Parts: sequence; structure tokens; C-alpha cells
Amino acid sequence: MVQLHGIANILALASVFASAAHADTIVERTSFGHNGRISSDKRTIPGWQVSGRDYMPEKMSDRIILTPPYTGNKRGALWAEDPVTQNQWTVDFDFRANGEERGSGNLQIWYAKDGQTKVSTASIYTVGAFDGFALAIDTHGGRGGTIRGFLNDGTVTYNNHQNVDSLAFGHCDYAYRNLGRLSLIQIKQTLSTFEVLVDKRRCFASDKVILPPGNTFGVTAASADNPDSFEIFKFALSVPDGANTNPNNPGVGEPYYRQQVPNNRQQQNANAANPAAATFNTEALDTRLNELQNRIQIVVSSTERLLSEIQSLSKKVDDRHQEALQKLGNRDQANNMEQRMQRIEKALETVQKDVKSRELLAQFNKLQDSLKKSHSGMMEHLQSTSTEMLSSTPRMGLFIFFIVAFQLLLAGTYVLYKKRRANMPKKFL
Repeated sequence: MVQLHGIANILALASVFASAAHADTIVERTSFGHNGRISSDKRTIPGWQVSGRDYMPEKMSDRIILTPPYTGNKRGALWAEDPVTQNQWTVDFDFRANGEERGSGNLQIWYAKDGQTKVSTASIYTVGAFDGFALAIDTHGGRGGTIRGFLNDGTVTYNNHQNVDSLAFGHCDYAYRNLGRLSLIQIKQTLSTFEVLVDKRRCFASDKVILPPGNTFGVTAASADNPDSFEIFKFALSVPDGANTNPNNPGVGEPYYRQQVPNNRQQQNANAANPAAATFNTEALDTRLNELQNRIQIVVSSTERLLSEIQSLSKKVDDRHQEALQKLGNRDQANNMEQRMQRIEKALETVQKDVKSRELLAQFNKLQDSLKKSHSGMMEHLQSTSTEMLSSTPRMGLFIFFIVAFQLLLAGTYVLYKKRRANMPKKFL
């Protein structure tokens, strides 16, 4: 039997293995809310600039209210002061939207060049020719809510475009309003994939989008006549350990959407035309190889420890199995014991049935005898009681005779009284 502490050790080693392969570091200057607090003094956010139009976003200890819950076309914005220097990063964004039954506000997450001056407090419909990426969250199309991704290299003026909605390269439906909980959005870029996740589920992804370093992150929100109050709880930027932080990354300055990795012949021609670039690529390749070698060593050591733990657990399981077999003994003996137990169980069931039937019969006989005795006793007692009642009751004939005799006596006395009175001498005055 496998012990629980052995399984716990395996899980711990697996977590060490995973963390060694994928270790991320929070960029403190471009993050807030990841440690449970946003502003210690409720006035400033370290590393961020706060602005608004007709309304100044309200900074609280655990959230930022970008737009208020009342009407008036209010706008609020947050922009990071430092640009991103890595080409691999992950953004964890937590927000909440509250409002009337049908709201018309919108929220944007920007990754744009000079975003604080080029975008400021604009939305995806009012921004000009920005250079970067925008994730728009609104109730586009009359649905409960949508999340859409937009790209621009600075050549398209969005506020003059006839159909801005057609410029989205990825989208998904998401009812974000009045949920009573936080909505979790994650934007992740690796060397091979750009993806957006909502509540830990993929919204859209692309292997042809590579956003270059040098841009800054920002968040803007706008409300209308039917306002939505957008509250921001967390914006955390994390980068993997060992990610490229050279601002002269070959991806900077190139078109960053729908890029394709060049083939070997194009790479050779580029290296031949530019020896400095070839040297840089060689140095970058050596750095990547060293990092890969270090990670492989960590993985190998973790794997060896995991295998040794599995071997020890396997040995313990074998020992327990042998002990169990020895305790069980011969299989024939076990079968005989099982058959005997079955026969004993059947005999017990039969005895129980007989005992139950006999006990019930005896109980019925006792009940019948008691009923007979009570019936006979009741009849005898009733007969004797009725006889006593009849004998003790006075006779009605004698009572009637006394009444008639008394009446006759009264009548005779009255007649005698009349005769004597008639024979008495009369007195005259």
C-alpha cells in the first residue's frame, strides 16, 4: 500500500520540476494590486500615471475606479511609466464592471508606443493612429459583452475609419457586467504564441502575432449616458527568468503582426549582408544554449530524485504485497473457508426463519387463550351482575297496591266526613 507521505513527495518534486521549467518574475514598476494593495496613501500608484477627462479616477487601497457609476461621458486612464524591455511576458488583469441593465461603457487594455501621449484617455473608437495592440471590452453588437483584439502599426487612423469593428483580428463573447465577482483576463506572449485568456479559458490566440519590446502598457475606460463603473483591482506584469531584455531585439521596429519566422536561406543572406547582426545572433544563440543547458540540468536532477523516490515506493509496495500474500495463505484453504462461511450463513438464515415462525405461532396461541379467558370471565361477571341487579330492585306491584289502598282510604275518610257533617244539628243565629 502506497503511503501518503510518498505521494506528497512525488507531488512536491513535480511542482519543483514545473517551477524550474517555468519561473516568472513580477515587474514591480509595471504592476499593482498583486500583493493585495494598490495605493498606500490613496494618492499615487508607484510607476503609473493616472489621468481623466471630466473625472479623476478614484484611488483606493484595493482598487481604482476608472469611471464613476453616474452619467456624464466620463473618461479615466492609467499608463505605466516604464516601457517593456522583454519580448516574452504575461499580464494578469482583474476588473469588475457594474451599471444599469443596459450599459454602454467600454474598457481597453493597451500595449502601445508612446501610449500616454498618442492614446491618453481615448477608446478604440476615438483613438487616432496608434502603434501597438489594444484589447477592447464592451457590449459591441448588442450582445452581453465581447472581448476583441486590435493591431495597428501607426498607419491606420481609427477615429476616421468607417468600420472599426472589422479591424479586430480575434474576439470572443463574454458577459462581464454585474457578475458580482472579479473578471480575470490574461494576455500572454511567448516566442511562438500570442493568446488572450478570460477566466482561465482561451478567448483567442495566434501564432502570427509578435509584439515588440519598447511599448508601454495602459488601461482606459469610458462611460456614456447609460454608465458603467469600471473598477481595476490588479495589473500584474510578469516575465520568465532569462527572457531577452536587450532593447535591440531584432523584432523591434519591424511589422509586428502577421510576422513569419524567416527561413534558413533568408537568415544566411541577412547574416552575410550584416556581419554585426550575425555576431549578435551568435551571441544570443550562445546565451540561449547556456540557459537551456542550465534548465536541462535542473530537470535531470529533479527527474533523478523523482525516479529514486518512485523506486523506493515500488519496493515498499512489493514488500506489502508479499506480506499480504503470506497472511492470506493457500488459495485452496481460502476457498474452503469461504465455502464453510457460506454454509454457516445459510444455516443461520434457516434457523432464524424457524425461530421466527415458532415464536409467532406461540405468540398467537397465547393471544387466543387470553382472549378466550377474558371473554368467558366477562360473560360470567355480566350474568352475576344482572342477577344481583334484578334481585335488589324493589317490586312495582307492591308499590302500586300501596298507592291504590292509600287513595281508597282517603276516599272513604272523605265520605264519612260528609255524612257526619250532614247529620250534625244546625245552629241558627
